[in-house]
Amino acid sequence: MIQTMQQLSTIEDVRVQIQAARRQGKTIGFVPTMGFLHEGHLSLVKAAREKCDLVVMSIFVNPLQFGPNEDFERYPRDIERDSRMASEAGVDLLFTPTVEEMYPKPILTTVSVANVTTPLCGASRPGHFDGVSTVVLKLFSIVQPDYAFFGQKDAQQVAVVTQMVKDLSVPVEVVPCPIVREADGLAMSSRNVYLSAEERSQALILSQSLQQAAEWLAEGKPLAEIKERIEQMIAAKPLADIDYIQILGYPDLEPIEKETSGQDIIVALAVRFGKTRLIDNLIASVR
Repeated sequence: MIQTMQQLSTIEDVRVQIQAARRQGKTIGFVPTMGFLHEGHLSLVKAAREKCDLVVMSIFVNPLQFGPNEDFERYPRDIERDSRMASEAGVDLLFTPTVEEMYPKPILTTVSVANVTTPLCGASRPGHFDGVSTVVLKLFSIVQPDYAFFGQKDAQQVAVVTQMVKDLSVPVEVVPCPIVREADGLAMSSRNVYLSAEERSQALILSQSLQQAAEWLAEGKPLAEIKERIEQMIAAKPLADIDYIQILGYPDLEPIEKETSGQDIIVALAVRFGKTRLIDNLIASVR
């Protein structure tokens, strides 16, 4: 018998259901999202479904993680479509709070994770990860999951949340899941809908340059040379406006002082095509 997905919009109602699941001894998997779902999100649901008894997804466009000139108001939203997709993917409980439900008054408490938030998106989006950490901890408090599933496309977010969970002894295991890509290689993102046909075509250079980076790493080329080559590839696209190209240690996101065989690294990209900022990355080891 297929159980119908519950869609709830209040913290109190979610807690009632979570407590009932706990009494039944169920393990709880959690997939936090901002909605406008795609196959990347659904792959997280699949991973949660395989590991947990109860799968909870949240859809909440969190204003705390958007800067004053960013796309909070125009961020794509379609709750009816998302609800249908979540149900078909096997979500048991869909939490869709309003901003007023999550933040009934201006919030006075925020969570700030040091070091791993400094480079990459943290440098170009000040305050972004404070907003992410705060809402994720709040959602963890509401849902109380055993496992939380995050896509590796935002590898810095995974590192930040993992660090927060470790430092604050939050009883949840963060489960990173692989990047899901379109057939042509473009990393799936809710923001891809913003791209014009030409912008989308040129944006393929992100995944193409990372594929090249993997080959160069396998050949043992120096990281500084790999970074320079990636920059040349992307800069050759006339619509590309590079925010950053960095190669750092992972998951600490520290600069690499000395290349050591077997060292885990991330090749991280953020590039704007028109008004759309895209991120992508490769996590690998130095040969």
